[in-house]
Amino acid sequence: MQNLFNLSGKTALITGSTRGLGLAYAQGLAQAGARVILNGTREEHMQQALASLKAQGCDAHGFLFNVADEAEIEAVFARLDAEQIAVDIVINNAGIQFRKPMLELALADWQRVLDVNLTSAFLVARAAARRMVARNSGGKIINIGSLTSEAARATVAPYTAAKGGIKLLTKSMAAEWAPFNIQTNGIGPGYILTDMNAALVDNAEFNQWVCNSNPSGRWGKPEELIGTAVYLASDASNYVNGQMIYVDGGWLATL
Repeated sequence: MQNLFNLSGKTALITGSTRGLGLAYAQGLAQAGARVILNGTREEHMQQALASLKAQGCDAHGFLFNVADEAEIEAVFARLDAEQIAVDIVINNAGIQFRKPMLELALADWQRVLDVNLTSAFLVARAAARRMVARNSGGKIINIGSLTSEAARATVAPYTAAKGGIKLLTKSMAAEWAPFNIQTNGIGPGYILTDMNAALVDNAEFNQWVCNSNPSGRWGKPEELIGTAVYLASDASNYVNGQMIYVDGGWLATL
């Protein structure tokens, strides 16, 4: 049973992983035996994340690059090729939020959210999958969706469109890449206690709504996503493809 979830000898690239949920995914995969490659855009956050992981005995490395920039992505993968580092697992976690009513929403803000939350997943997964196919090694791609992959809320239209797109992009990747032994699945986190959600937690009315609308009666914790990530990255999920697994305490079940 332990071998099913053992990631020893595997290398995982996790985007947006210097803090929050991305760092939790990286920590979980590293503890399961994987070498992890972190991604971010700020040097100080990268160094803090790497120091934290290495202090726990994890094999961790980091690259600063913009996940919405095709040239930067290709340059990183070219560097990995030169260093003979094969990426076996990708977690497309990088994402941003922008709240504004659609009637007031500028095209540039719409496009920025889609680029970071949706297009980046295509670009990073494509770069990794091309190499997985060439190596004939198979692989695992995990795209991070959201409750908004299924349900909309006011003032977050770009995010909702992007995360809805993640769900169908995941299915498209599964349909095209399954013949190459690449499994592509998604995780849809519910309302999770992260620094990005700190303002929402501090908003008494919103916090109460989250707790009242969830059968579990509470926010989720970042570490409660780790098991699903390790499962989808491991041999335990070798015949699971094109699925979105929602880790939401039952929130969607009550809609």
